[in-house]
Amino acid sequence: MVREYQIRVMPEVAAQEDRLKRWLADEYGLDLMSISQVRILRRSIDARQRQIYVNLKVRTYVGEEPENDEFVWTEYPDVEGRPQVIVVGAGPGGLFAALRLIELGYRPIVLERGKNVHERKKDLASITSTQQVDSESNYCFGEGGAGAYSDGKLYTRSKKRGSTEKILNVFCQHGASTAILADAHPHIGTDRLPKVIEAMRNNIIRCGGEVHFQTKMTQLILDGDRVVGCLADREYLGPVILATGHSARDVYRYLSEARIEIEAKGIAVGVRLEHPSLLIDQIQYHSRQGRGRWLPAAEYSMVTQVEGRGVYSFCMCPGGFVIPAATGPEQIVVNGMSPASRGTQWSNSGMVVEVRPEDIDGDDELKVMRYQAELERTCWQQGNMRQTAPAQRMSDFVGGRLSYDLPRSSYAPGLISSPLHFWLPSEISHRLQEGFKVFGRQAHGFLTNEAVLIAVETRTSSPVRIVRDRETLQHVRIQGLFPCGEGAGYAGGIVSAGVDGERCAEMAAAYLQKY
Repeated sequence: MVREYQIRVMPEVAAQEDRLKRWLADEYGLDLMSISQVRILRRSIDARQRQIYVNLKVRTYVGEEPENDEFVWTEYPDVEGRPQVIVVGAGPGGLFAALRLIELGYRPIVLERGKNVHERKKDLASITSTQQVDSESNYCFGEGGAGAYSDGKLYTRSKKRGSTEKILNVFCQHGASTAILADAHPHIGTDRLPKVIEAMRNNIIRCGGEVHFQTKMTQLILDGDRVVGCLADREYLGPVILATGHSARDVYRYLSEARIEIEAKGIAVGVRLEHPSLLIDQIQYHSRQGRGRWLPAAEYSMVTQVEGRGVYSFCMCPGGFVIPAATGPEQIVVNGMSPASRGTQWSNSGMVVEVRPEDIDGDDELKVMRYQAELERTCWQQGNMRQTAPAQRMSDFVGGRLSYDLPRSSYAPGLISSPLHFWLPSEISHRLQEGFKVFGRQAHGFLTNEAVLIAVETRTSSPVRIVRDRETLQHVRIQGLFPCGEGAGYAGGIVSAGVDGERCAEMAAAYLQKY
């Protein structure tokens, strides 16, 4: 007998299979000894009241063995010798585009400017030791893209453009825990995601595709208004899926110079806000003991409006680290990540203010990108022209006071006390100050000098949108060019980029069938 139940239980019951079996047996009159397995299909935490509950959807196997169907398996055929598509970028958009092409019977040729996911790790470590950033191998460039070493969160609100469930199942097929299929806010973890990415790459190669590292696209090959390939270390011929990520500024400059239509797009700008994780646990779980033994590190989501612009938390990393995410010299950029355990003593999130193109002087398509770059350079100058990040205690920032000392932080290159309230653009600093006052009223204890603001968070999304046709996903004027994912301005995270990658692969396959 197989039955599914929607239940609400205490955290210690949800966390222990034997306790969960006993609870189900008592609640539904089942024979405990006959329950062979309880499979959790959905899991979410209800922390609205002092007593915390876990909501579960479970499948219970009574008197029979469970099926081997924890995830849906996708078949990937051999595509050696099949028509090829060039995929520029090996982030989630590019990797899922490549796998979907194989599924459809086409041969992907993946070009990645950075290094493979393991070699890339060495360059990330050297940022702290040398205070230098490799402009081709960093937290944004390299196999896996910006998500590989910046948390691996798989939560998305985007449900309209494709199957998010398919993306999660493909991750499981390549080694991710099947827990991501159940959790309301799924998360692989920065420590585990690289192995999953490597498995995806090996699958692409095994099926007859190609993956080339340290191979940067420099220009598209055009035949009139049709893309027939791209130039990197040599010519690669075929339609092009352009999935270069939100930080490929050289690509945006090339497109602008080549008069390939792009447009300025809004972004969000602010800081990384880091609290002690115990404090966030205490606030969110309404307990001086924090999360206790059975609950995960607590998350939060904050949003308000200040003078017509959104102020909100972004990419919240419970039990995580703040990391240096610059992609070149004379930049400081910060981001957040978490290991799978979410077990560090800090929790952080981006705290950002909406910036629209009309907020910035000028009328050209790269003006938001320049605004972003200028703010990162200012931050670098404030940080003593190293990767040492300017920082300020939270209450001091709201009160317009210099912080004479700073709390311990997870940011490995180090912090330097700086009056963020003074040198950040006033339209950013003022709105953050007012937003923090609102968040402090919503969550008692959140606005505190135990928390530190670390500047500057700018890479929330692409500052440019590469204009494409809504139906074919091709560029509005150039056939055979499929702008894809975050870098093209059509996604906002790992899962939505993966969904967009699959859709672009489908449209590229349809294009090849016509030509």
